[in-house]
Amino acid sequence: MAVTSTSSLYIGLRRPVPKLESFDSHSFFHSNLRFSLSPSRPVFAMAASPKFFVGGNWKCNGTKDSISKLITELNSAKLEPDVDVVVAPPFLYIDQVKSSISDRIEISAQNSWVGKGGAFTGEISVEQLKDVGVKWVILGHSERRHIIGEKDEFIGKKAAYALSEGLGVIACIGELLQEREAGKTFDVIFQQLKAYADAVPSWDNVVIAYEPVWAIGTGKVASPQQAQEVHVAVRDWLTKNVSAEVASKTRIIYGGSVNGGNSAELAKEVDIDGFLVGGASLKGPEFATIVNSVTSKKIAA
Repeated sequence: MAVTSTSSLYIGLRRPVPKLESFDSHSFFHSNLRFSLSPSRPVFAMAASPKFFVGGNWKCNGTKDSISKLITELNSAKLEPDVDVVVAPPFLYIDQVKSSISDRIEISAQNSWVGKGGAFTGEISVEQLKDVGVKWVILGHSERRHIIGEKDEFIGKKAAYALSEGLGVIACIGELLQEREAGKTFDVIFQQLKAYADAVPSWDNVVIAYEPVWAIGTGKVASPQQAQEVHVAVRDWLTKNVSAEVASKTRIIYGGSVNGGNSAELAKEVDIDGFLVGGASLKGPEFATIVNSVTSKKIAA
């Protein structure tokens, strides 16, 4: 599903961004970006907002004992019914989680190989993930991009293979702090989106996760207005480069220091369809609070 570059359409979006220490999100996002905060969802007259989606990325954390405790907390939590809830344990503990967690919660992997398994030391194949009951995989996370060195095209191919084999893909995008301060946020995320769009056979089982790298694990979180503006830009890009239907149906979730204290305000934004949660997903009651922030979206609507 190849696309052509649309950089010329967004030239007005790329003014240098003030450093975060002196960042006034209200004035910046209303003077520098050409998007309205009015609802952007109704590109189809009959389209309804997609189901809220909350994923918990446990990263390289946990032991058998701590994960058993976390599963107990999650199994006893009261979760709103109209939310897709997914957790991504380390590979080693997937079977433990799958065998003991409530059917209410689906399992994701944190990575998968780009093709069929074989002589690829240290990798995990999509076929192996399916064999143990995994339904989703997180791909393109900033830690894979910037620490491991995965490139956009490679990530796109991984997403295409996972989708072709029946896994859902949580497709991560996001800019570094220096890229944001240089006014390159949209250059970066549109390039990352294009790599997915050039490769994937369909967007039906894709959830896009916008995670500004400067907000991951730092305690700095994008304001609701900051996150909304980027989500609007992503949806607009999909409309122009894929289709209006895909733009309307695809869930765009936010990640980056999401916690029980800020999730309700973020959830009120029209184009924030859920969250990808890091550290807070290791605390069962707090993760439940984030899942249940969907009630804020209902009130806002």
